[in-house]
Order: sequence, then C-alpha cells, then structure tokens
Amino acid sequence: MTLDEFTAHCQSLSHSTYVRQWGDAHVWKIGGKVYAIANDADGEISEVSFKVTPIAFHILKEQPGCRGAPYMASRGMKWIQRTGTETMSDAELLTYIRDSYLLVAAGLTKKKQKELGLSPAVPKGFPS
Repeated sequence: MTLDEFTAHCQSLSHSTYVRQWGDAHVWKIGGKVYAIANDADGEISEVSFKVTPIAFHILKEQPGCRGAPYMASRGMKWIQRTGTETMSDAELLTYIRDSYLLVAAGLTKKKQKELGLSPAVPKGFPS
C-alpha cells in the first residue's frame, strides 16, 4: 500500500489529525490520542501499528507479518504492528485502522467525544 493511499484512508475518518513524530513516523490521532502509526520506505507503507481488541491482539500477535507493536505491547497495551501482508491484506489493514480509530474514540472522555461531535458515531458497547 502506498503512503498516499494510507493517508487518504486516515484523512477520511472525521476529526483525524496528522503529525510526524518519533523520528519520521506518520502518526494519526483522534481527540489528541494516537490510533495509527505508520513508517514508509520510498512512499510504500513498511510497518503500521494500531490498537486492537484483546481478542484480536491474542490472535494477531502470533500470525506471520504481525507482532505486538514495539513499545506499546511491551507496556501491556493491545497494539499490533503489521510488518507484511502474509496474514493481513491491505484491505483488511484499512478495516483494522478504522476499528482502531473507533476504539480510541470510544476511550476519549465523554466531554471530548461531545466536543468532537462523536457521541452518536461511537457504537455503544464498543470495547475501549
């Protein structure tokens, strides 16, 4: 997947903000909280880290082309890093990015959700 395709997907998620930090990482946030971190090589996505549910973390961390995201997973957070397409296609990755966005949005304070107009968009019972 190209960086441009990844960027377009993240930009399509309302209230997403973008920053380059931690060296040269492409970091996407909702309400000031990170939901995706991507690295690229020559305009192609090389690694992407994102938040997942505990069940998805348990399953994905052992799959080829996926691992617990460095730094995040080592601190008990349920973040996966996709390093290759062996298990997860680009289309599946984009679905996980959207889900990560929803997980992070659901974890924002009710006040922040209301400020962003997200309350109706965050599904009730969506795990945080």
